[in-house]
Amino acid sequence: RAHVGQAGGCDRGPAGMGFGRQHSRVRRAPEALGQFPLSCLAEEIDTPGPGQIKALVVICGNPVISAPDAGRLDAALPQLDAMISLDNALNETSRHADVILPGLSALEQPHCDELLWGWATRSAAKWSPPLFPPAEDRPHEWEILLRLGAICAGIPPDTDAAAIDDGYFSNLAALSGADPEAALAASPEPGPERLNDLAIRMGPWGDRYGENSEGLTLEKLKEHPDGVDFGPMVPRIDEIVLHDDGKIDLAPGHIIGDVGRLADRLDRPVEPLVLTSRRHLRSNNSWMHNVRVLVSGKDRCTLLIHPDDAAARGVDDGAVAVVSSSNGSIEVSAEVSDEMMPGVVSLPHGWGHDKPGTRQSVAREHAGVNNNLLAPPDFLDVPSGNAAVNGIPVEVVPA
Repeated sequence: RAHVGQAGGCDRGPAGMGFGRQHSRVRRAPEALGQFPLSCLAEEIDTPGPGQIKALVVICGNPVISAPDAGRLDAALPQLDAMISLDNALNETSRHADVILPGLSALEQPHCDELLWGWATRSAAKWSPPLFPPAEDRPHEWEILLRLGAICAGIPPDTDAAAIDDGYFSNLAALSGADPEAALAASPEPGPERLNDLAIRMGPWGDRYGENSEGLTLEKLKEHPDGVDFGPMVPRIDEIVLHDDGKIDLAPGHIIGDVGRLADRLDRPVEPLVLTSRRHLRSNNSWMHNVRVLVSGKDRCTLLIHPDDAAARGVDDGAVAVVSSSNGSIEVSAEVSDEMMPGVVSLPHGWGHDKPGTRQSVAREHAGVNNNLLAPPDFLDVPSGNAAVNGIPVEVVPA
């Protein structure tokens, strides 16, 4: 996804519930919840005209591998006037950057997870301190991001990053219902730790900056290296649903409005073969392919195909096959398996490490192929605008 911003020449349409208020410059793709499809990025870079994207900041991403129509984006990035990557790796995307700003290692940073606990059956919190201190001359990621944001906003780059962070933190404190002055006094050190402290203190078990003397703070949480269990999750539907009737809208108009299009598609011709994506336990997108122990063993970047489909196309197990879509073709080893549904083939996501100019020697030894070279940029889930990474019509033949 790409966030709506001033770049890209977006126009404003009629007001709505976060859908279709703006349209992209080239394809006229409608905005969905403040974002455009990532597949629009390449055309917004390589198509001349007012509003053409001239600069890009990529934060820990590898869209040359992960974006639909990846080949066009790979060719478009060198056309930018400026590209900055915040990344610890020289990968398929960051190799195009004019400047690469490395962040700290995960082992050099503290961690307080909040995302995964949202799926848990109990309420808990755990603070993990950094295992190794970073070098003194290494800026923290929050400092890098603040300075980049300031530069993009026209603020002089030598502006005190801590002062900007103070302003950001004060606004968040006010939005959370805390007194900004009291929050700043309690957490004077800039950076993300005081954001964690704010969330903890203003949460259901927090001290609310002194209002509840028995409440939790970040410093108290740090005293429990194994974390704190607060018991079973507490239902909160009544306080977080904001509709006037107090109910969850299971049939919003934007979704229901697409039912007619879906009904018409029921009579469409059946594609002989469609492609679906997959991930492997040892692989997290493209991040883990440069770790030798995680790419050891058998080749996992294979085309899974049902025996009947393989036989009908003369494709042998272990042989190289050519997979083609309306967007391109790739060659990959076939793995014949009755675990696949007839009429469906599968390629893993996150491979294709054969680009020149990277510094990922292990990944290059196990390059694999990039399935997003086959993904058409306009093959989308219509209501959300997201790329439809499954169900791409393809043909498979022996190489």
